[in-house]
Amino acid sequence: MSLETDLRARAGDKCELCGASENLSVFPVGPDADDTADRALLACQTCSDQMTGAAELDGTHWRCLNESAWSTEAPVQVTAWRMLKKLSAETWAQDLLEMIYLDEETQSWAEAGLEPAGDDEDAIVHKDTHGAVLSAGDTVTLIKDLKVKGAGFTAKRGTAVRNIALVPDNASHIEGRVNDQRIVILTEFVKKN
Repeated sequence: MSLETDLRARAGDKCELCGASENLSVFPVGPDADDTADRALLACQTCSDQMTGAAELDGTHWRCLNESAWSTEAPVQVTAWRMLKKLSAETWAQDLLEMIYLDEETQSWAEAGLEPAGDDEDAIVHKDTHGAVLSAGDTVTLIKDLKVKGAGFTAKRGTAVRNIALVPDNASHIEGRVNDQRIVILTEFVKKN
């Protein structure tokens, strides 16, 4: 039997990530991918293109990981974990990433295939007023009163802003909820808790 035949049997002729049934192909899960089902998965064209960078990541499409992240197949677990890491600016992805568990060997495999963040010269790093690195989901405290334009209120100094989101293209902006309104906050006016 061929690798594709093995994977189609394992996956029930569906993408192991999103469940699509058309344009399926073998997707090797590296590093050290070999020609076995233990190091590959069956993926649709949409998933393959986004995983390889041939198409832009679509966070809505990857909500399928809410189901496939719980697969018992290691290559699917590894790929789901890696995609959740790439999408960690999305609150739902970060929450799911915190819930899933990979055994030690599978976790090492998943981490080995990540692109090192240090090699990306254009990586945007969000830092608070004291230079502490901020991550999506952190809790921060406002260090001064901030007038919220268009909302008609002032966010008071000392207000805790939980579960922040990072603005991907601007290192000086984060988003968070204050008075049940989602607002953009300058990182220079917050300190990490």
